[in-house]
Amino acid sequence: MQQSPHAGKQLNITEACLARHAAGPLADQTAMVFVRDDLSAASLSYRELDDLSARFAKSFMQRGLKTGDRILLRLPNTQAFPAAFFGALRGGFIPVPTSPLLTAPELDYLIADSGATALVTDDNLFASMRAHFHAGTLSAIYVSGEFFGSEISVEAELTATEPLREIHPTLGRDPAYLVYTSGTTGYPKGVLHAHQSLLGRLPAASEWFPFAGGENNMNRILHSGKFNWTYVLGTGMMDPLYHGKTVVVYEGENSPERWLELIRKFECNIFIGVPTIFRQILQKTSVRGEELPQLRYAMCAGEHLSDAVLTEWAARFGFPIYEGLGMSECSYYISQRKGDTMRTNSAGKIQTGRNVALLDENLQPVAAGSEGMLCIRRDEPGLFLEYWRAPEINAQQFSGDWFLTGDYAIIDADGYVFFLGRRDEIIKSFGYRVSPFEIERVYRDCPLIDDVVAFAETIDAEKTLIAMCVIMKSGCSFDAEALIAWGKERLASYKTPKHVYRLEKFPRSVNGKILRSQIPKTVRSL
Repeated sequence: MQQSPHAGKQLNITEACLARHAAGPLADQTAMVFVRDDLSAASLSYRELDDLSARFAKSFMQRGLKTGDRILLRLPNTQAFPAAFFGALRGGFIPVPTSPLLTAPELDYLIADSGATALVTDDNLFASMRAHFHAGTLSAIYVSGEFFGSEISVEAELTATEPLREIHPTLGRDPAYLVYTSGTTGYPKGVLHAHQSLLGRLPAASEWFPFAGGENNMNRILHSGKFNWTYVLGTGMMDPLYHGKTVVVYEGENSPERWLELIRKFECNIFIGVPTIFRQILQKTSVRGEELPQLRYAMCAGEHLSDAVLTEWAARFGFPIYEGLGMSECSYYISQRKGDTMRTNSAGKIQTGRNVALLDENLQPVAAGSEGMLCIRRDEPGLFLEYWRAPEINAQQFSGDWFLTGDYAIIDADGYVFFLGRRDEIIKSFGYRVSPFEIERVYRDCPLIDDVVAFAETIDAEKTLIAMCVIMKSGCSFDAEALIAWGKERLASYKTPKHVYRLEKFPRSVNGKILRSQIPKTVRSL
């Protein structure tokens, strides 16, 4: 079994992202800007954020936490999140980022499954859950903001605690942080990442986002997501800080106009978001690139953007939206790159240096243009270590030197990846195999539709049809036959949906991902 070359080398994410900058010429440069709903903001330099992380690390130790203990983070996009996250890593603990949208029972499950010994949250979130959740294994509860009494006040604790200047001597393959992703059993799966994951994402810094190389003037990044999502942990925190950039984060009510206002007010060069936000900016505002001269780069992940959105964005702003593709287990490892021609339905290419291949059922490479499974070698530094306390799932997902993603794709002769989805998502109808993503990409250009999900509708044991759920744009009436006819003009007959259903919203995970497995059940309940 092969190992990453970083596995046995000393590496700590906090040292790489904060401490080395705090001790160098970037010490007083702004690391992060935290913007509130009223657009007031607080900034932290690299020196200040490093100091806060050092105080958190010392407090965790003084409160009795041991190396490897898990620290659950349930926080909005405020300065307490990066301070606690990097503080945990600095002290050799394992932070567990979670969504602020979780209910008390969901939080109970994560506390029990992770075996967390500490919780860091804020007053609003804690007030909403304190009467309903069970502390379980928790021995320390930190609350930022209003002090409740028996819990630890983050502000008072950090003020009174001397910073821990030493950094725990972790190795590249030592556990760093634990994130949770949706599980097929209905329970979230813990995904344990190593400190070397930071280095595993370095190819993206030169091929997807302009954090490395000659783009030194690309130095202010606005991300629209929440820190608990691996997409945001990387592109919105660890990666830009590693490269000495400034990150602008926002906690408040959002709208297309608000994101543009934030870009303008805080002079952001790079905007990172999800498809919904880019669609809304184009649909609900008339702003053009010359009105935001500082904005010069845009990145998107989560779902494919439609051709109409990509075309209109480039026309109005003068530069494209660069898409990326990844998963909680390896973050983003496929992306479009500056200078490459963008091909319809492709998320780009596997990033240079990534230990990724498209393999058949015998784990042998498939020919260009043939369908295969995306597989990641165990020695890929960006690959997670294991599913937390899940030996059976680990045994299923790892085979020899490979992690089996379960995601199927086609790679053409030029290296462009065309994502098909998971095998259980590929629709098999009348002998044809159809990717739902292809149907969705076409229908997102329909002027009547705000969003769409294609799925397999089982009629009986021998009959499966392609169906579709849509969310209509405001003011547009729903006409299933008209929508089917619209698709017939743009899709092969075997790809055209036979049934269309209207929903007001789609079932989604706490990270905003559509829960495809719940769509048929949702339709049956109509």
